[in-house]
Amino acid sequence: MAGNSAPWIGSAYLFLQSTCKTIVLPSLYESSQKKPSVFKALKLALADSTGSMNGVDMLKVHCSHPHLIVQLKFCKQENCRRFLQSYREGVLQKSLQNHLQLSLAMTTVPLEMELKAGSEHLDNMLKDEDRCLECIYGEKPDRLRDEEITELEECLKSLIVHQSINNNMAVKDCASLNSPSLLHPSQGSSLSSQATFIFQGQEFANRMLTPDDHQKFAKLVSKKWKQVGRSLQKNCRALRDPVIDNLALEYDREGLYEQAYQLLLRFIQSEGKKATIVRLIAALEENGLISLAEELLGLHSNEDCC
Repeated sequence: MAGNSAPWIGSAYLFLQSTCKTIVLPSLYESSQKKPSVFKALKLALADSTGSMNGVDMLKVHCSHPHLIVQLKFCKQENCRRFLQSYREGVLQKSLQNHLQLSLAMTTVPLEMELKAGSEHLDNMLKDEDRCLECIYGEKPDRLRDEEITELEECLKSLIVHQSINNNMAVKDCASLNSPSLLHPSQGSSLSSQATFIFQGQEFANRMLTPDDHQKFAKLVSKKWKQVGRSLQKNCRALRDPVIDNLALEYDREGLYEQAYQLLLRFIQSEGKKATIVRLIAALEENGLISLAEELLGLHSNEDCC
């Protein structure tokens, strides 16, 4: 479908409608009080479907009664394939129902879903996954992310922070919160104080990096250690480009394990208590090292990460 040098980018529209007459999704989304809760449910359900908070991007949410229409953008074929599988097997629908139920404090939120790419109704061809991928790839996004979506992203991050601080009690007023990012913790100086963070739709306790984390990272990161280092350097002065390049030269004979080990050692030594797992997971996720992130968070049952 795509050339070897061209990025895989595609777009689709997800149509959502509640089968319960008393639950009108567009009306809930148009409500300033309910909108953050609906957005949170959408974000977490989509993360569940792809296995990553960055697996699929929401560009805009349209209210077209009785439907709520979510414009989606995929930047990797593998993420789109995971989404299609989740959609086909009903996992996405169940996940969204559960997240809406929790976010809106309702007993149940029955849903009907429909997926379209351009003029193609993908529900009619879900068994032919390759054809669905071709249709989605053939539809390029016609817009950048809506400003409202960016604001809701920030709102969601603030909600998660305050829920963890307030014993997981929902905070309705998220517009005035200024807590650091948990979904994309690449900025801010108070990362070490974050209690929890979200990865693949699950909540994890933040903590300092351990010797076990250090060894697993060095063993499994392989050739991408430099890329991870450049992600960490965004808020770590000890990992500027000359340092990373010097590590590559100094430990060239010892190999990739030692180069990666020394990189993380520099990070830990310079950041101290701020050298937390949330920062490393964010750097790994940014570079597509999801399996290694899962290994560090104990989501694998065996020692073989990749």
